[in-house]
Amino acid sequence: MNFSLKSYALASVLSGVVLLLIFSSSLQSDSIATEIPKKNLSQTSPKNQITFLYDAFGHEESMKKDWGFSALLEVGGKRILFDTGNNSEIFAHNIQAKEVDLTNLDFVVISHRHGDHMGGLNYLLQTNPDVPIYVPKENFGIFGSSFPGTFVKGNDSLPADMRYFDGDPPETLFFGTPWAEANFNWVTETTEIAPGFHLILLKGAWGVDLDVMEVSLAIDTPDGVVLVVGCSHPTIEKIVKAAKDVTNKPIHLVLGGLHLLPSNNEEIKYLATALHDTFNIEKIAPVHCTGELAFEILKETFGDRYLYAGLGTTIVLGQTPVSRSGDTDLKRYRELVSSSKDVTDLKLFHHNH
Repeated sequence: MNFSLKSYALASVLSGVVLLLIFSSSLQSDSIATEIPKKNLSQTSPKNQITFLYDAFGHEESMKKDWGFSALLEVGGKRILFDTGNNSEIFAHNIQAKEVDLTNLDFVVISHRHGDHMGGLNYLLQTNPDVPIYVPKENFGIFGSSFPGTFVKGNDSLPADMRYFDGDPPETLFFGTPWAEANFNWVTETTEIAPGFHLILLKGAWGVDLDVMEVSLAIDTPDGVVLVVGCSHPTIEKIVKAAKDVTNKPIHLVLGGLHLLPSNNEEIKYLATALHDTFNIEKIAPVHCTGELAFEILKETFGDRYLYAGLGTTIVLGQTPVSRSGDTDLKRYRELVSSSKDVTDLKLFHHNH
């Protein structure tokens, strides 16, 4: 009888060890799979998400923080880079840290001319020199521009050698850009560049500079319009209104810089309430120049409809968008695998992720 009990106990222990080894092996396999470059995974499963590649806040240790903005949009079967951050070397580092493939982009959008949104262009063009890049057209703009030849006013009384172009100016004057080989496409008005992808062009004031032309991107998804903004110099209210007018649909998600750094508490509260109640924005994911005071007020106003979007974070789109951070999740996952914590913790991790 004692022998039977001992045999049963030993068998139970051995069974438990075998099951634990199998479960641990499965977890390790999952951990390795997590490390497969994202570009390989995307070949088999189309994504519907937005990943933040450049910003000054966040908690992913593998990426470098800096003032600026960039995001990779994988929406509706398209891969779109929106802005390129402030510094080409930091942009390159973050791209490599997230294993983002810039060679198969459908197109790029540069929201406006400020350096913290287009500083990574050199690295982008080294990696993908032919990619179409949509930029706002401005007079004498940094992305190049053009004027009618009539801009040069003639004076017939002067001799030819004192006249512009010897008195015979070209029909069109083209102005240069530091990226002469780039495939820039000037945006001169709000336009739909692909089915469901609307570039919204508006002019915005900027206190220490001339008025700036800014491009935002409104994407028509099955769950509603996803509106991506760079800095919202024209004001987020005007951009949201323009997006609703052009799509004739409600705004499902607003993400990007809202340019509320110069605003005071009352101004931010007024805007947050307007976005929540008047414009009926379903979800909001503020970044970059929104400002820390505005982060707090918007989070209080939107509650669980506020999505965290720090550097390296991915927002998975859908009827109920969710915010995920790859480095943080993977780090926690590995800690659980290597620790002696209860198996329940691992099951809960899998359930929640």
